[in-house]
Amino acid sequence: MSEQKSILSRRKFLLTVGAGGVATAAATVATTSAQPQPSRAKDKRATAGYRETAHIRNYYRTTKV
Repeated sequence: MSEQKSILSRRKFLLTVGAGGVATAAATVATTSAQPQPSRAKDKRATAGYRETAHIRNYYRTTKV
């Protein structure tokens, strides 16, 4: 009879750990989705893009083999 009780307590432990993991994941998703996303339009680096300037063209010209 003690073996049956041991199996049941192990199953309850694993069920509790699994439920705790699901609850933690749900809380994490709820927390991250509630935070506002930063606007990329206000970030000057995000709107500038790549520009090839004279010194960059000079660098590319000097690295040609």
